[in-house]
Formats: sequence, structure tokens, C-alpha cells
Amino acid sequence: MQPDETDRALLALLTENARLPVTDIARRLGLARTTVQARIERLETHGLIAGYTIRPGRNLAPPLRATALVSVEARSTPALLTRLRDMPEVEQVHTLSGRFDLMIRIAAPDTERLDRILDRIGDAPGVRSSESLIHLSTKIDRAT
Repeated sequence: MQPDETDRALLALLTENARLPVTDIARRLGLARTTVQARIERLETHGLIAGYTIRPGRNLAPPLRATALVSVEARSTPALLTRLRDMPEVEQVHTLSGRFDLMIRIAAPDTERLDRILDRIGDAPGVRSSESLIHLSTKIDRAT
């Protein structure tokens, strides 16, 4: 399904504020409330809207974030991913091209917990090498 201009405008409004009432969206787009509701349902059904979520504010976010770059032995990635899924501090895992195979984003309440998580990752079967980078500050964040 390809979204039309109205769908894109609707998605933009929901991206800005997912809690915006359907009646407000309808008014802004100049459409009937039932039309907007039907479009939202269609966008959800076709996977253009995957869900709605809460983003924790600064006061709830873990104070420490890091990225681990990991090089993995051939065919070890599935087992490592299973292990990483069991670590609640692991927020995201991306596959990479280049010198490293995985980029792992980690959130921890303190340096001791971060150190333990990095040790668990580095000690996992199939991990050849890893490098960790502690996030100091955020200069640009388009996700918020």
C-alpha cells in the first residue's frame, strides 16, 4: 500500500502527537471523523502504523548509555542474539557491514552494571572481539 498525501499528513500529525484525538485530526485535515478513523485502521492493517508507545522522559531514562561494537564468529550470531534478548539492558541490536558485525545499544543505571553487561557480551560464545563506546551527550535526536 502506498500512502497518499492525506495519509502522509495524518501520519505526520500522529508522529507529532500520537495521543491527538481523532476529532482534532479530522478538523485539521478537513475530513470526517469516521474517514480519519477508517484511514488509521487501514494504515495499521497495512503495517504503516506499527503501534503506539511511550517514550520515557529524561527523569525516567537510564543515566548511562553505551554502544558495543561486536565481531562475531561465523554462524554464531543466532545464539548470541538469543543471549542478548535475555539482557534487559540491551535496547537495540543492529547488524553492520565492515569490521564489526553487530552494534548493540545498552542502557544501564550505573557504571558497575554497564561493566557487567559488557563483560557478559564479551564472554559470550562466538564473540571474537568487542569495543565499547560510552555516550556522553546527545546533540541531535530526531526520535523525540
